[in-house]
Amino acid sequence: MNYKKLIKSQKVRLEILNLLNFIPDKIMIQLQYWVKTGRRLNLKNPKRYTEKLQWYKLNYRNPLMTKCSDKYEVRDYVSSKGLGPILNPLYDAYEDLESINFDLLPNSFVIKHTNGSGRNIFVEDKRKVDLEQIKNKVKEWLNSPETMYGREWCYYNVKSRIIIEKLLERDEYNDIPDYKFFCFNGKVKYLYTMIDYVDDHNNGRCSFFTPDFKKLPYRRSEYKEINKEVSKPPNFEEMIEIAEILSKDFPHVRVDLYNIKGQIIFGELTFYNASGYTVFSPDDFDFILGEEFELPKLR
Repeated sequence: MNYKKLIKSQKVRLEILNLLNFIPDKIMIQLQYWVKTGRRLNLKNPKRYTEKLQWYKLNYRNPLMTKCSDKYEVRDYVSSKGLGPILNPLYDAYEDLESINFDLLPNSFVIKHTNGSGRNIFVEDKRKVDLEQIKNKVKEWLNSPETMYGREWCYYNVKSRIIIEKLLERDEYNDIPDYKFFCFNGKVKYLYTMIDYVDDHNNGRCSFFTPDFKKLPYRRSEYKEINKEVSKPPNFEEMIEIAEILSKDFPHVRVDLYNIKGQIIFGELTFYNASGYTVFSPDDFDFILGEEFELPKLR
């Protein structure tokens, strides 16, 4: 079912989800899984990675996941692992719009909401943007109600704040080199990267790689396959080490790292990749990832 064609407006889709907040998590997750993947969800004996992510949402509750889902608080977690130098420079954190003095900020920066997917504003030159429009968007983020869109419990208690960080440099292809490591019990098993995606995600190309950076014939189905050679980034082995350090406290987490001309910069920790609704192409990669995901035993 292509629900995005049926309801083209994302705003309307999110409003509908808000109206359905009363539905219990297990039922809602089963419904969303069917709508987004076209399959019934197997929670009793999950085999697919996407099925195991739904089980993970419903059953595994480590309070540390909330700290690490907060784009501000996760910085403390990264520092506690002795990895403070890979944090992107932070200009400040704000709890309200009035506290942000744009005059004191450098000409370029990135604005992020601490609790929300895709809530980023990239400012390349503040003298050439509509600051009032930006302020309205920031105010909207700060005043938005707590959401339960994907029933991802670890985001429920993340404090709504704004952080402003250094704007990362783009490469010669106008991308920000970003590598997403799929870690299971503290070990990197696969990763993916994308090209041609920064300004328009719809045009992005995606491919998965092995931990020794061999390209695989797998991708997220909403993106085309990368159609050119992608060189292994410098300091790649160090990136693997960092991802494994940051992931060892969890049965599974995706560790996102940037690599800007050999400088490794922390991105984020993601516990539910695409909220567990990814359709892989070819489909067998869902099972391959699922084999790596050893679900924790419940007490």
